[in-house]
Amino acid sequence: MNKNIFKKSVFLISLLLLVACSAVQKESRIIADFNPNWNFKLGDYPTAIQSDFEAADWRTLDLPHDWSIEGTFDKESKTKQAQGFLPAGKGWYRKVFTVPENWTNKSISIEFDGVFKNSEVFINGHSLGMRPNGYLSFAYELTPHLMFGKENVIAVKVDNDAQPNSRWYTGSGIYRNVRLVATEKLHVAQWGTYVTTPEVSSEKATVNVEITIENKTVTPKEFKLVTSIVDTQNKEVSYAITTEKIVANTHSKKTHNLTVNQPKLWDTENPNMYKVITKIYEKSKLVDSYETPLGFRYFSFDAEKGFSLNGKPTKILGVCLHHDNGALGAVENIHAVKRKLTLLKTMGCNAIRMAHNPHSLEMMQLCDEMGFIVQDEFTDVWKKKKVTNDYHKDWDEWHKRDLEDFIKRDRNHPSVMMWSIGNEIREQFDSTGIAITKELAQIVKSLDKTRPVTSALTENIPEKNFIYQSGALDLLGFNYKHEDYKEFPLRFKGQKIIASETVSALETRGHYDQPSDSIKAWPVKYGATFDGNADFTVSAYDNVKSFWGSTHEESWKAVKKNDFIAGTYVWTGFDYIGEPDPYPYPARSSYFGIIDLAGFPKDVYYMYQSEWSDKTVLHLLPHWNWKAGQLIDVWAYYNNADEVELFLNGKSLGTKAKKGDDLHIVWKVPFESGTLKAISRKAGEIVKETEIHTAGEATRISLKADKTFIKNDGYELVYVTVTLQDINGNTLPNADNLINFKVSGGAKIVGVDNGYQASLEPFKANYRKLYNGKCVVILQSNKKAENITLEAATAGKINLGTVRIIVE
Repeated sequence: MNKNIFKKSVFLISLLLLVACSAVQKESRIIADFNPNWNFKLGDYPTAIQSDFEAADWRTLDLPHDWSIEGTFDKESKTKQAQGFLPAGKGWYRKVFTVPENWTNKSISIEFDGVFKNSEVFINGHSLGMRPNGYLSFAYELTPHLMFGKENVIAVKVDNDAQPNSRWYTGSGIYRNVRLVATEKLHVAQWGTYVTTPEVSSEKATVNVEITIENKTVTPKEFKLVTSIVDTQNKEVSYAITTEKIVANTHSKKTHNLTVNQPKLWDTENPNMYKVITKIYEKSKLVDSYETPLGFRYFSFDAEKGFSLNGKPTKILGVCLHHDNGALGAVENIHAVKRKLTLLKTMGCNAIRMAHNPHSLEMMQLCDEMGFIVQDEFTDVWKKKKVTNDYHKDWDEWHKRDLEDFIKRDRNHPSVMMWSIGNEIREQFDSTGIAITKELAQIVKSLDKTRPVTSALTENIPEKNFIYQSGALDLLGFNYKHEDYKEFPLRFKGQKIIASETVSALETRGHYDQPSDSIKAWPVKYGATFDGNADFTVSAYDNVKSFWGSTHEESWKAVKKNDFIAGTYVWTGFDYIGEPDPYPYPARSSYFGIIDLAGFPKDVYYMYQSEWSDKTVLHLLPHWNWKAGQLIDVWAYYNNADEVELFLNGKSLGTKAKKGDDLHIVWKVPFESGTLKAISRKAGEIVKETEIHTAGEATRISLKADKTFIKNDGYELVYVTVTLQDINGNTLPNADNLINFKVSGGAKIVGVDNGYQASLEPFKANYRKLYNGKCVVILQSNKKAENITLEAATAGKINLGTVRIIVE
């Protein structure tokens, strides 16, 4: 059988099976996974839109896909430091598929969650349109150009060649999910519901549902419109039914008002979710069913008291996140996002700022389900550029439509509580900012009046900030300059304020420079005091900051003691690819994260956990493998206790307690091999004990998977942490061994990383060096119904590491 014909046949069978399953689940609305079996090739191939184009030498792959992350680091790359020295360029995607003949009377569209960037989509040689913005979701109607029961060709051109176009790593390609959606001609439009809750209490909530109906037939229609609200057990808690009419070839808005008694409120600790199910019946036949997320909550920002959620004063304890997923690059996978958010939730984080662009549907869904307060952000730039080829080039033609689509897509998510119209926008410094701010705020308000409009500002002198002077912001966001907070109530009298971006401290996980008793700003060329290390590291003690920023402790103390500051979004929750300021090549990813690029917490993670969570914390740093007699600063982060006593090999080194607004305590200890032990006490009773041991020679590789069961769905991920251990099970904190991996069964290796910001090893490989004792291997289901075995080996007399995962 011809290889290409076989691929087409496999896809047709897969599509029909997916359609059949979806039809059962969604009844009249068919939502088919359109990710599998695309062909891809780097370069420019304009004739790929033709049905007879020969694609035999093109790669076959499944979406989502990011070709940049597959490349090698190149000092001469056009993307430069900002995007991690990884390649960009142009690429084409192509798929041959068949739709059933009995779909002839349906309305069929394709939905893209994100393509970076300058995408143009073709179906059977017809251009459906182009979209410059790489972060926005969009859809195209396919119906007029489809051949039913025959082969169709869809082709997508992606042009990310013009560089630089961003201040951070973007990735390249169709990096988010794609779906095929088939409905009857009478249906709910894309993003066609707008759900608001005008009144909410624990006793009763009112729900307003605005529904946009499309009639793509040539005749007027009469139909029954049914709205149901169901809880997480799919129990109906409220419904409404009306008979409606719509004229031919048009769309029309309809409204239902409902009441829910004794709703379970959504908050960050108990994010109770409901669904609104909209159904259309024509002559008793169900012709469409459309689901919308719903959460009952009310919130407010106050100029003096900060933020409250459901009437309860609540500090926003947030982080900023870029959209990349470490070794996966820009590829979006719900399991990668969930791992990221779970680590942050465990730290005590309750909020995410989507920096500085729309994030994925999966991110929004999980923030709803896991309980994060979201600042949803539109863009990093307006008309005034930050880099040569950024969004300013598309501003005039596209900003209105882009902003409208952004709001429509995300406005039903209960986690979203602020719309940010921009980050550190240059128009804040001249009068052009006044008109643009008013325009953008008006666009937002025309689509959603339930949330405040904000912008992340850097200029905190009122007469110098023209975005502020527009008067269009409901909430003022300020980046950095925590030392000025005390002036804000006078400078911005009566204004509601949030610390939209804070910190920009720098750390390399597991690296410790002695001593730690002074704060260093970086770099010297800007008048600071620290010029970096020869090995491109930064100490993991919280004592190094960028010249514009602060340490984590400095910033948090300022936010903590000022009630009028609604909360903070720390820059950043995770390290991200690109922007390794101020180190040059080979540094290729940032140092700002509380968690490193591989997903390993840095020590400051435990400072936040001790302050932001109710978990009992007693964390010691650094490790305990040093030179004999070397004087080591031992820090302890702790909470829920009065004091901590430190022991070295059973001998007490004294008891210490935090004083004033201190967030940690320190001992200076001459190194001696053995056991460092800390005991925290409250009212004389032991609260927690923590030990660190000197590790000896490595005897085995340890593999620890974050799950033991996965589905063979082609999407699920397993993150396996790799360390070296001595005979007593102690992890070697300085190990840098090269580890080789072999996987068999129902998974493939899709990423490796060790968190070192200047590593030039590829992210796509079956090997990785440990860095400061750790690396991670990411496995992804390959759809085989076989249990998975991962083996790890290294040179020397060190036992092989093995982990097994069961495929369900």
